[in-house]
Amino acid sequence: MAGSTPRKFTRRNFIGWQIAVLLTSTVVVGLAPILVFLWPAPPKGQKKTVLQVSLPTPIDQLSSGDAVKFDAPTSPNSAFIMADGGGDNAAGELAFGGFVVKDQAGKVNVFAINCSHLGCSIALNADAKTFDCPCHGSRFHLDGTVLHGPAQVPLSHLTWSPGTDPKTINVDGIILGF
Repeated sequence: MAGSTPRKFTRRNFIGWQIAVLLTSTVVVGLAPILVFLWPAPPKGQKKTVLQVSLPTPIDQLSSGDAVKFDAPTSPNSAFIMADGGGDNAAGELAFGGFVVKDQAGKVNVFAINCSHLGCSIALNADAKTFDCPCHGSRFHLDGTVLHGPAQVPLSHLTWSPGTDPKTINVDGIILGF
């Protein structure tokens, strides 16, 4: 447009732009802490890895119906990642211990130590051949299924593989950082 005159920048335009900038910056300043809370940065040094765990009894020496407890390594501070689950346990949640179990058929399973009801640490009842939760009384068969509640879903599995010798296993986990 060859003959048009440029628009004048008036006081009204100037004040409109100032209000727009002020409102935009207020919204950004108000939302930034909320976004950081919803999507925090991972702690320094945190990374997924395979954790090698030593067992008190080698897997090949476990009898059918036996279980052995193990804990996550503490140096460096680490945890296991649950492979599946329900109730209070979900895939990707953390466990700080577990059980290696040889069921009656001779199959080896590895379970997280967390009860599926509210996440309390379960204990092995060697006499009854069950896992018992001391918090609310849930009981689980050695195959991880619920014997009686209040838990509604089975124990969570941990992803594992045999270690370099029968006394070690490798479990998917996470180093929690420094």
